[in-house]
This record gives sequence, C-alpha cells and structure tokens, in this order.
Amino acid sequence: MSEKPVRRRAPGMSPEERRAMIIAAALPLVAEYGTAVTTSKIARAAGIGEATVFRVFADKDELLDACMVEAMRTDRVVTELASIPLDQPLADRLTDAADALRAHLERMGAVAGALHSSGHRSGERRGRPQPGSREASMELIGDSIADLLEPDEAALRLPAAQVSKIFLGLLFARSAVLSTGQLVEVFLHGAIKEKESA
Repeated sequence: MSEKPVRRRAPGMSPEERRAMIIAAALPLVAEYGTAVTTSKIARAAGIGEATVFRVFADKDELLDACMVEAMRTDRVVTELASIPLDQPLADRLTDAADALRAHLERMGAVAGALHSSGHRSGERRGRPQPGSREASMELIGDSIADLLEPDEAALRLPAAQVSKIFLGLLFARSAVLSTGQLVEVFLHGAIKEKESA
C-alpha cells in the first residue's frame, strides 16, 4: 500500500511571505473566475495544501479582499516609473510611463471587475476599512510622472507638476483607438500637424 505524499511547508517561509505567495497565485485566478474561484484551485496554483490557505486567511472573503488590496497597490507601478531612465528622450520616457500605467490599470480593472460582477464587495460586509486612498495613490503617480518630466522642465509651457496632471488626465480618458505612442505624440505636439516650411 503506497503512502500519499505529504505536503510540507516551505522551509523558512514567514507568514507574511506565505501570504504574499498565496495572493500572487490567486490574483490571475480571481481575475478570471471572480468569486467562483475555489480555495482548492488557489492552493494548487500556489503549490500548497488547501489547509495552508486557511492558516493565513480566516476565510475566502478575506483572501478575496487581500487580492483586491494587492491589485490596487500603486507602489509597484511607482517603482516601475522610477526605473525609467531619465537620459531617454522625453517621448520615450512618457511612452514607457503610459505603458506601465496602462498595464497597472488593466490588472486593477481585471480583478476589481471580476469581483464586482460576481457580487463581492471588498471589505464592506465585514466593515473592514480599505487601505490607502485614490487621492494619495494619484499623488504618488503624479509625482513620479513629474520626476520623468523634470529633465525637460525648461522646455515645458507649465511646471512639471501641472504637466503631469494633464498627461494623467489624458491617459486615463484616452480612447481605446489611441496607442500609447499616439497619445504621447498628441500630448507633446498637439493635434495639428506642423506646417512644412516652403
């Protein structure tokens, strides 16, 4: 008679590391299945036993709330923005920034949309406060864009902080028909083509 393999905890993994690993495994599944995702499916994706999920999270709702909080975090995209080389041309810096922000918004929208459409209201039923605010997140992102504009501030019509807000407004309101390159082109050079010199 063969014995079942025993799942063992990863050696040296703290509860915080285990929690982060479970959330990372859960995020794409939550984006795909919403509240229909099972904790057993999440455990399989994380390579752990289902009981381990419940050593870290009180219940599935707490895990879903944690996934929503993770998806909304801006520190990762702020780090990406800070890693854009300032010696690149301004158009390249802004295109890289727009691509990073678009990817962040898509990740956030996928998780939030899947949870919302399947009836989950993050933290509301249990009265849990949601960390951070939209305003604080936008300020961090705006400051990061202003930092990218700073090397060219002398050529800007307005201070970098104001130009950053205009850029973000255009980025967040942009039509799906605009690529990030087109958005940056219109932002930097306007909608009217320059007249060719005779």
